[in-house]
Amino acid sequence: MQRCPNCDAELESPLGCAACQRIFDPPEGLSPFELLGLPQAFALDEAHLRRRVLRLGRLVHPDFFGNAPAQERELAERNSARLNRAHELLADPVERANWFVTALGGPAENEQRSMPQAFLAEVLEWNELLEEARAAPAGSGLRERLEALASTLAAERARGLKSIAAHLAPLPERGSLLLRELRTQLNALRYVDRALSEIESLSLARASLR
Repeated sequence: MQRCPNCDAELESPLGCAACQRIFDPPEGLSPFELLGLPQAFALDEAHLRRRVLRLGRLVHPDFFGNAPAQERELAERNSARLNRAHELLADPVERANWFVTALGGPAENEQRSMPQAFLAEVLEWNELLEEARAAPAGSGLRERLEALASTLAAERARGLKSIAAHLAPLPERGSLLLRELRTQLNALRYVDRALSEIESLSLARASLR
């Protein structure tokens, strides 16, 4: 555990010291876990994460540095942005898993775009319904089918996340072949999230035309 160079208190985060209210300029390249002072593991207590972010947010929020020198205000703005980016990444399990795959030396999303073979057959069916929904006029009676597809996709997302979580506990060795398999599963989840977002947009558009 690092200690504050100003008051010697234990630091919860390299962003600043809650004991003496000093903020610091941590080096670039720290992981989101390091910035938030959390152990590096895929399993994460979401309530604990929120509490940690709220505490650190009060420490580094620029509003508390309105009368401080310009350099300190700028540092508060940078640290607040760093904190927000780290929180956004860790709060989303798909983004968190994506970070681990790349951080452990696995392929990036633009390097490996394949999805599981069994999943691809279902994607063809789902795409047909989405194409039909895009082209169909309002009042065409597709609402029930879109709702059923959304339910199917939500269940698929939950299964995919459960599988990924199991493969990331414990974390694979750096460069493990398992990381390529995890990338294919993440690609499938990306598709699911895009499809769910499109269904929501289509449903809202249809609702506005009633």
